[in-house]
Amino acid sequence: QVQLVESGGGSVQAGGSLRLSCATSSFTYKYCLAWFRQAPGKEREGVAGFDTTGGTSAYGSSVKGRFAISRDSRNVYLQMNSLKPEDTAMYYCAARIPPCTMTLRGPEYEYWGQGTQVTVSS
Repeated sequence: QVQLVESGGGSVQAGGSLRLSCATSSFTYKYCLAWFRQAPGKEREGVAGFDTTGGTSAYGSSVKGRFAISRDSRNVYLQMNSLKPEDTAMYYCAARIPPCTMTLRGPEYEYWGQGTQVTVSS
């Protein structure tokens, strides 16, 4: 079992940047890790994820080229650049026990953080 705690959310103007962090209670290389988001009234959306090696990553089509996922031994990060109002959502860190499918489907992830809010104003 792994505990996940997100931080780094906040309010930013369109075009700005934020870096989200997810502190894990276990070594990141033991789990498939990902970021998801959910806006009010919308379905949860897979944002970015990678496998246990960190060598294979996947991104949602709406964030590709603007967001980047990275990690160190105990933390997962999401660098968000060129933010848009439609990026406004609660962002969640998630983990699953391998194998890593890289499909960014929420039901495949077993462990979730409580989320951090990102608000982008125009």
